[in-house]
Order: sequence, then structure tokens, then C-alpha cells
Amino acid sequence: MKREATASGRSVEDAIVAACATLDVERERVSVEVLELPIKRLMGIFGATEAKVKVIVDDTLEERAREFLKQMLDKMDLSGVLIESSERDENITFDLSGEGLSLIIGHRGETLDALQYIVSLAANKGEQQYKRIIVDTGSYREKREKTLVSLARRIALGTVKTRRNTTLEPMNPYERRIIHTAVQEISGAESWSVGDEPNRRVVIGPESNYQGGVKKTYNS
Repeated sequence: MKREATASGRSVEDAIVAACATLDVERERVSVEVLELPIKRLMGIFGATEAKVKVIVDDTLEERAREFLKQMLDKMDLSGVLIESSERDENITFDLSGEGLSLIIGHRGETLDALQYIVSLAANKGEQQYKRIIVDTGSYREKREKTLVSLARRIALGTVKTRRNTTLEPMNPYERRIIHTAVQEISGAESWSVGDEPNRRVVIGPESNYQGGVKKTYNS
């Protein structure tokens, strides 16, 4: 996606620096179009004019996502947080490190999820090919997934023995899918979702139609 800015200065280079500052990009990343050259004052008769330029930068999706994420962190008074990125297939992952990580994660990862969602919307706006943006910190998502898988398996095994349903705490769609996938691996147990967002929950119970065959599929 292209961004551009116009600026003036006493010299062409001054104007370029001003335009780059407006876009918050480095000089090496922009292409420059000189709109007006500076004219010096002659013998006190003719007035001087400044140089005027237009600079253009073609941002990648990763760069836009990083910049927007940085702006969001600045608004949270977390400008000191370091951002490292990696790209694989259709995913771009930003790993955050530094102070204030608990604030970024929030209650059960809610703040981290919201940050990821907003950054993804901003970065993919106007793009024909969607790329998934993942915002993580301290491998929180990996640790959370392992915790959920362990929880789902333990409850599923228990519900097969007790023949009773267990309703879990509200979770986002991503976490509910983790639970459903883990429960599908337990013979005699099944899971489904109830309620409306943001209080939608997963229920794990004995598989009513279980015959040692294919598990039923439920929406998230």
C-alpha cells in the first residue's frame, strides 16, 4: 500500500526530511518527486521561495502491522516494549518482550487477543490477499494452548466415567476450537458450544451416540 506526503523546506533535502518525518519513515525507503525548486532572493527585489517535494513509500503488510502495533503500544504507555517479527506462509507473528507484559496479556489473554484483532484489521485493510497476524509475548499462546489441551483431555476422561456434562468458562473462538479438537481425541466424549459472545462456553460430556466410530462435529 502506497503512502505519500508533501512538504516544503529551504532546500530540496530539507523538504524531503520534513516529508519523511510526516510519514515516519527513513529517507532510504522513499521515492521523491520534486514539485518546486527553491529560488533565492535576488538583490532584495524578488522574494525567495522554498523547495517543495512529494515523497512516496510503498509499505509492506508487515511494516504497516508493525507500525500500527507500535502506535497501540505507545497509547498503552508501553513504548519500551520490543517487537520482533517473523513471517511464515500466510502468517506474520509479532513477539513482544520487555516490561508490562502482564498488561499486554490481560485477563486470560483478552487484551492480547483484542490487540491482535485490531492490528490484523488495520494491516489487511485494502489488501486482496489476507494474512493472519499473530501477536504473542513470552510464548504465552503456546503455553495457553498446552494448558487448554490438558484441561480438555482431563475433563473429557472424567466425563466418560461420571456420565456428566461439564461447562467451561467463557472462551474466544480460537480457544474453543482448541478444546473441541482435544476432546475429539478422547473416545466416548464430545463437546459443543452454548451461549452468545462474549460469554459463549464449551460443554464437555459423554458422547450420547458413541459407538466406537466417528465423532460428531460441533460448531465453535
